Amino acid sequence: MRSAASECDRPLVKATRAAILIAALVLGFSATAGAEEATRATYKEAAEPICKANTRANERILAGVRGEVKRGELKSAANRFERAARALRKTLAELREIPRPSADTARLSRWLGFIKTEVELLERTARYLDAGKKGAAEGMVVRLKSVANRANNVVFAFEFEYCHFDPTRFT
Repeated sequence: MRSAASECDRPLVKATRAAILIAALVLGFSATAGAEEATRATYKEAAEPICKANTRANERILAGVRGEVKRGELKSAANRFERAARALRKTLAELREIPRPSADTARLSRWLGFIKTEVELLERTARYLDAGKKGAAEGMVVRLKSVANRANNVVFAFEFEYCHFDPTRFT
């Protein structure tokens, strides 16, 4: 047999549960509202120093590589291209860690895919140079320039300065 007091407490318990649930939802929404959505500006702000470091590294690594290839110093040039590939691979890993704006997720994923292809082309160039295949290496450099242009076109709206890859500066 139920007491009259327990019958009266049921609406109070339900109301308390509802209030707790509403409070939890409000707190949950306010916590996610505090976590700012990434924007193009914040992405660019985070990416540019990473790309700047890579650009500076490539300037040092690939300085004079064109002359080495012309002089037939292919092993030395291969070493430089391998080092440039490692530097770009590291840069790619760092860029993948940056939160992306939801509106640009597909665009940035495509761009990062192009950068991955650039790493692979740098590595293939190094392998061809190491094997003494100067013509094949030159073909890889042409492909590298093409892929870099496609990558730059994908993120044109970001107006990158250092994340705008220009292999003609180095090769």
